[in-house]
Amino acid sequence: MIAATNVTLSYGKRVLFKDVNIKFTPGNCYGLIGANGAGKSTFLKILAGEISPDAGSISTGPRERIAVLRQDQFAFDEETVLNTVIRGHERLYTIMVEREAIYAKPDFSEEDGVRSAELEGEFAEMNGYEAESEAAVLLNGLGIPEELRGRQMKELEAGQKVRVLLAQALFGNPDVLLLDEPTNNLDLKSISWLEEFLFRFSNTVIVVSHDRHFLNQVCTHTADIDFGRIQVYVGNYDFWYHASQLNLRQRQNENRKVSDKVTELKEFIQRFSSNASKAKQATSRKKLLDKLTLEDMPVSSRKYPHVVFKPERACGDIILEIQGLCKQVDGVDVLKDLDLIVRKGDKIAFVGGNGLARTTLFQILAGELEPDSGSFRWGVTITSSYFPKENSAYFDNDFNLVEWLGQFAPATEGETFARGFLGRMLFSGDEALKKTRVLSGGEKVRCMLSRMMLTGANVLILDEPTNHLDLESITALNDGLIAFSEVILFASHDHEFVSTIANRIIEITPHGVIDRVMGFDEYLEDADVTAERDSLYEGHAELTL
Repeated sequence: MIAATNVTLSYGKRVLFKDVNIKFTPGNCYGLIGANGAGKSTFLKILAGEISPDAGSISTGPRERIAVLRQDQFAFDEETVLNTVIRGHERLYTIMVEREAIYAKPDFSEEDGVRSAELEGEFAEMNGYEAESEAAVLLNGLGIPEELRGRQMKELEAGQKVRVLLAQALFGNPDVLLLDEPTNNLDLKSISWLEEFLFRFSNTVIVVSHDRHFLNQVCTHTADIDFGRIQVYVGNYDFWYHASQLNLRQRQNENRKVSDKVTELKEFIQRFSSNASKAKQATSRKKLLDKLTLEDMPVSSRKYPHVVFKPERACGDIILEIQGLCKQVDGVDVLKDLDLIVRKGDKIAFVGGNGLARTTLFQILAGELEPDSGSFRWGVTITSSYFPKENSAYFDNDFNLVEWLGQFAPATEGETFARGFLGRMLFSGDEALKKTRVLSGGEKVRCMLSRMMLTGANVLILDEPTNHLDLESITALNDGLIAFSEVILFASHDHEFVSTIANRIIEITPHGVIDRVMGFDEYLEDADVTAERDSLYEGHAELTL
């Protein structure tokens, strides 16, 4: 159990939280949601004791332990992978170190014997004898192979470090588990394992995530940061979304009824206040009018960008034909003899563990790379627009946003058009004059989407477009791509995003391509796909989706 009592926090004149009272109880998993900048990560840090609020307090049950998913990938560089995980329970780790130091002494004194007995008792009470096996199970579930467990953290890649730090947070059955974006850098297999772990976890979990499918799978409650407060809904993310929309419509309808009644009373008073026979009724209605008050509709911090892709023309019969495409990167075959025909109406999700293969294919199709051999041909009616995974090159200039967008707008349009377009993408007022060099990751993504919308393309190529976006922007992009009437080629780790958009799934494996005209969830459950995948991956690295 962990609770916040009258918690208030401000940054200058901006109030993030005011008199927040909330209690998180064991056996529940709470999804902490809110717009970018609403204070989700900050609130987790307050709960973890990393930030002190201006007022109020945080309390836990007696002797309860809080575990936090750490974001500093370099904090344990000199530690082994296995010990880094065990350090998730710092008291247990301290006992292990002291215990080993005593047993390593050449001269074992009576005092050492007494101390070692004390340590052994506490060690056993904390299930210390199972520590290494528990850590190994966690690492295995998160895709860290056995051969890495004795290495130092500094030898691991960034994505592997994130997984080890997640295992560290999960280690030792903490009483309260605080997770900030735990699915980052995880493949679908590891995410599925984490979902199952949290489903079986019996203590308190509070998680921040932009992965809607993950929130729906693990959360029993949703804690919504909005209107300067935190409100808890029973149910997962989808339940919260429908409940909050219903609540908003009800409040709007109630205000509309009150507003109509006010208008009616004002008209009666104005019409009959000078009429002696109606004066008493007019006075009565004036008293009633004085009692009627419109409930102020709080201004939500949530804002949805306007993401709509309008193709200038429909695709013809020939979209894209790829024959024998090959490409090596650093001497390794990334694409080998790839054949593919894209058809009208295709919305193809490229999945699988080889992200480099997907990105390389997209770069070739966009004209940014040349294949080593093979060919591809776009149909004569096709215009394509590309969203790259890495976009920094597009912002390496001194433009403000109006000038930047002007590069891609029609020549006949000027600053007014650019400002209006940027406003719909949540860059209003002075925000439109921000320099491109200072944009956040999410702001850059919204700019790149604006650029794509201005092309009028009938084929969209998107490589991990949901990275850096908040839930509102992901939802807007998701809806925009569902509504797009032409062809989409895309890759994403967002399960909900893929499952709601794709009607065809392609997985590039070491020895061939699996190509199915079906939805993503059906693809994951299809026994024939599983058998084909296993045969294509046989003898290669473990499958990751």
